[in-house]
Amino acid sequence: MSDEQQTIEISLEQMSGYEFRVRFDDTSAPDLLTDELPPLGQGAGPNPTRMLAVSVANCLAASLLFALRKYKNEPGQLAAKARATLARNEHGRWRVARIAVDLDLGQAEADLAHVDRALAQFEDFCTVTESVRQGIAVDVSVRDAAGTLLHKAATG
Repeated sequence: MSDEQQTIEISLEQMSGYEFRVRFDDTSAPDLLTDELPPLGQGAGPNPTRMLAVSVANCLAASLLFALRKYKNEPGQLAAKARATLARNEHGRWRVARIAVDLDLGQAEADLAHVDRALAQFEDFCTVTESVRQGIAVDVSVRDAAGTLLHKAATG
């Protein structure tokens, strides 16, 4: 690993109960409200598990988009769906055991140049997914506009 580092700061402030205002420091992004689901919280915003799943899905979608555009593709409207599976550990505590992400391209495979190369490398450039995979299994599938499975990767 290189000695080069970047630091990202995020601030949280408890609003009430389990609601927190999240500030994305050093950005112009609006604040985000997070909350736990009932019975702990009110479900007024996404909880940390959902934030983890969306972080993985968003990073994969952006990485795939970048990889396809690197080969001068315009993949159309990209969509993603993430599913986090929770399981109890040996101490009976809930943990995220697996995250599955399905990515759907807006174009057919035939309309994309060098799609095989893009699919072979996009996961490696996804900072969040490759970090999360150090402790959580992450499955990834990519389908084109016709629903053809172009890529499937499973870990763990």
